[in-house]
Amino acid sequence: MVISNNTTSSSANFLLTAFPGLELAHIWISIPVCCLYTIALLGNSMILFVIIAEQSLHKPMYYFLSMLSAVDLCLTISTLPTVLAVLWFHAREISFRACFLQMTFVHAFSFLESSVLVAMAFDRFMAICNPLKYATVLTDVMIMVIGLIICLRQLIFVFFMTLVLKNVSFHGGQELSHPFCYHPDMIKYAYSNPWISNLLGMFLQLYLSGTDFLFILFSYALILRTVLSIVGPKKQQKALGTCVCHLCAVTIFYVPMISLSITHRLLNSTSTVVCSILANVYLLLPPVLNPIIYSLKTKTIRQAMLQLLQSKSSRGPSVMSLRGG
Repeated sequence: MVISNNTTSSSANFLLTAFPGLELAHIWISIPVCCLYTIALLGNSMILFVIIAEQSLHKPMYYFLSMLSAVDLCLTISTLPTVLAVLWFHAREISFRACFLQMTFVHAFSFLESSVLVAMAFDRFMAICNPLKYATVLTDVMIMVIGLIICLRQLIFVFFMTLVLKNVSFHGGQELSHPFCYHPDMIKYAYSNPWISNLLGMFLQLYLSGTDFLFILFSYALILRTVLSIVGPKKQQKALGTCVCHLCAVTIFYVPMISLSITHRLLNSTSTVVCSILANVYLLLPPVLNPIIYSLKTKTIRQAMLQLLQSKSSRGPSVMSLRGG
């Protein structure tokens, strides 16, 4: 990615910020932040491992869940180095190239998660509205095709964003509002008119995430219509119960993302502390809560995790006895 800038090498950087005004407490703030990152990494890794290892979970719903966990892992890893560098070592400087690379990863994985949530909504739509065609439509080949389309969509987005931003010049030494690089936060320091790039960024977000969100709403409108036509409240509750986890995942993803985007693009008077809190919620809430929600609400995932832990704990004493013998 070619990025031009008209600044000297000493100032050709951005300055990252984490919780402005609380710099002396960064070490203490890093404790809960590290705990959240640990939960996100371990939780999503556990979900992935269980789905891969457990043969009974090789079904469309869990394939899409594994995609969600993989995206959450990548999103978490893409911001972890700079967040910890700012909190632990006060290493705030980041070069333009590194900043653009991180920004690309953050937005690409964010839009990728939005696409996966759409695929999961389609899975719920087929399971409830067309249960007889579920197995014939959502075959392993079809899931692979859906996964490839999702990835191709993000590659097109990254390529288009690179073409648009490759010749943008920035003022050096400017302070960003977050401990990671975010497009609306960066673009306001461009030499050229930031409104053009800002509007373009808003258009891309509305086009990608907006269309995804509308598709999810449309899917649930059809699901609700089907559920209301079912005779018997218990059957209705059972059908809606299969959608609870996905609805929670949609809520904890879109609400922080929309809030942060509106705060940056439309509410310029918002304090930097509020922006920083929203940014951390936007990045950490879905990766932390998704594995917890699916582990607690999905019986098969919970049972598979318990079986895996029990098998490991039972192997421990047997290995020790063999060594003792």
